[in-house]
Amino acid sequence: MKGHGWRHPDSGVERMESIDYYIELAKLAEKAKLDFLFRADYLYISPQMLGDSANFGSPDPTLMFAAIARETERIGLVTTVSTTFNPPYVVARQLQSLHWLSNGRVGWNIVTSIEGAENFGDVPMPSPQVRYAKAKEFTNVVRELWASFPCEAILVDRETGKFSDPEQVSPINHNGEFFTVKGPLTLPAHQSGTIPLFQAGASDIGRDFASSVADAIFAAMPDLESGVELRHDLRKRAEEHGRVPDSIKVLPGLYFFLADTRVEAQALFDATNAHLSTERRLASLKSVLGLDLSDVELKDRVTADMLPDPNQPVRSRTHAELLRRYISNHQPTVAEVLARPEVVGSAHWVSVGTVEDVLNDIIQRFEAGAIDGFIALPGGSEKSMELFFEQLMPKLVERGLFKSEYAGSTLRDHLSI
Repeated sequence: MKGHGWRHPDSGVERMESIDYYIELAKLAEKAKLDFLFRADYLYISPQMLGDSANFGSPDPTLMFAAIARETERIGLVTTVSTTFNPPYVVARQLQSLHWLSNGRVGWNIVTSIEGAENFGDVPMPSPQVRYAKAKEFTNVVRELWASFPCEAILVDRETGKFSDPEQVSPINHNGEFFTVKGPLTLPAHQSGTIPLFQAGASDIGRDFASSVADAIFAAMPDLESGVELRHDLRKRAEEHGRVPDSIKVLPGLYFFLADTRVEAQALFDATNAHLSTERRLASLKSVLGLDLSDVELKDRVTADMLPDPNQPVRSRTHAELLRRYISNHQPTVAEVLARPEVVGSAHWVSVGTVEDVLNDIIQRFEAGAIDGFIALPGGSEKSMELFFEQLMPKLVERGLFKSEYAGSTLRDHLSI
């Protein structure tokens, strides 16, 4: 829960410490026929996660989904695992195990991490180039391990007494730049097929990696313009990698604040961001982009020639490149820059208003070719989430933009891959 939204009387923040709360949310999402649940992950505690924000990092999402898998039947479960700090054999085994527990409903959000090296004896943090090179090899190893023990190897032939076929199970004998893994995996692949892959990198190197392997992209697109550009570029890159452009689904985070009136919705949004003083926003901008505007008036414009060296270290290259593009294209005022999602949040698309307002916002982006779907991020209050489930989703179904029933029982079915 971001910002000061947890202070709202009906935020439900006290329930966040119980797995029952997340199971209830999962059941609500499944009742609405959502494709999947998604959980981000953090392997570090930053100062921003403590204090006046309702945040403390994250419990292990894979363990959370193991509990949720037993309480749900159809909804997909997309967990997050870093390729920078984990061994690929353990990750391949954990994900395939969860795939079995959930009967084929698992997805893997591949992240390279942007912080946390000090928790793994790997200081300083590797460069983006190294992290993505490692991620590419890591992903290939995991996929090879999944294929090393196909489900067809389990025969269960009572007449011949042959339970499995050893000839179908084989080592991968991987010996690469970062990993040496013999294999095979200790359990067979699930009969539903390969686990779908998700990725969120929107920097140039991140886009290239995502377009080469991902079935879906968790896109950072704070505005319509950036969304159209990103989706077009990813599909073009996918084609260059020999893939069908339609095989990649672009799914931005939609951070919504819903209320019965626009005034109430705006009040929710303002309350959520009330803790973000100008000083904190300036500090966030410096962290994200390396740009110090503390001596510039809020009404003054920020121009491309004021941008710092693009190669200097920043916290998130994705957010930095989005901001650089926005400033270069629009020459905004300092106040406008400090209000950007990349500065005050996680570069998510923010929509504030009534159900009709947010519905029209979604339709506009869909018709403009900016999105294939979205990741729903409730903001402000439990009432906002209730309006999403009870009114917004049914309206999307009425418009023919979303399904009224599940077509299958696995995540691959839901994603049509």
